[in-house]
Amino acid sequence: MARAIWSGSINFGLVNIPIKLVTAIREKDLKFNQLHAKDGSRIKYKKVCAKDGDEVPNDEIVKGYEVTPGQYVTLTDDELEAADPKRTRTVEIEDFVDQVQIDPMYYDKPYFLVPDKNAHKAYRLLLEALVETDKVGLARMVMHDKEHLVAIRARDGALVMETMYFHDELVPVSSLQEDLEADIAPADKRQVALAQQLIESLSAEFEPKKYKDHHRERVQDIIGKKAAGKKITVETASAPAGRTADLLVALEASLAKAKKAQKKGK
Repeated sequence: MARAIWSGSINFGLVNIPIKLVTAIREKDLKFNQLHAKDGSRIKYKKVCAKDGDEVPNDEIVKGYEVTPGQYVTLTDDELEAADPKRTRTVEIEDFVDQVQIDPMYYDKPYFLVPDKNAHKAYRLLLEALVETDKVGLARMVMHDKEHLVAIRARDGALVMETMYFHDELVPVSSLQEDLEADIAPADKRQVALAQQLIESLSAEFEPKKYKDHHRERVQDIIGKKAAGKKITVETASAPAGRTADLLVALEASLAKAKKAQKKGK
């Protein structure tokens, strides 16, 4: 049985569904410790005052927000707690929207929602209703003393909840106009046609298992060999391929390469 990291209930209308929150991802980043090269001991960090260089004990450390360069407003734990969202164990669905209306940029981190005791019937009701309507429930919840906007949707017979970014947290495209050069002339139609052909020749069904973290695998292989006492030979990285100045030539060459790879695959 999966370990719950949060428990509460989903509310929509007058329907209440007790649920448990289960993590939906297992991050596999390799984590390294910093060691002293001379003796292999762990490196420790001390909290020191930038002014006098002395180490500062935890009971003398306060939270400060920089309002102007070098000027801070300090806040006590009590003051911060007063601003905390009301602690609640409910996921209150406010709206149901079409999945296609939500830009993927809003999504942050996924979790599974599983029914708590005696909640399977109500859970199944919401699950099947979301499948039939192809809708996503938008809700608010408090987790880790922070209010979150979340999306609840159906996936493979389970409810998935994804924390979301608020609208004012996304960088607007309008702020990039100088970099995007919006006034540049439209792309050449022949080049667009070739680019479309290239996209079609490289199109395939999405197979998640096909995409692996090759860098992590290579690092793990090196770690395994070194742990076994084997010597590692570092190969010189090959120079990156030169960039073709002529877009048309690059597209034609890319298309020819893709077609050749397709014939070889067949």
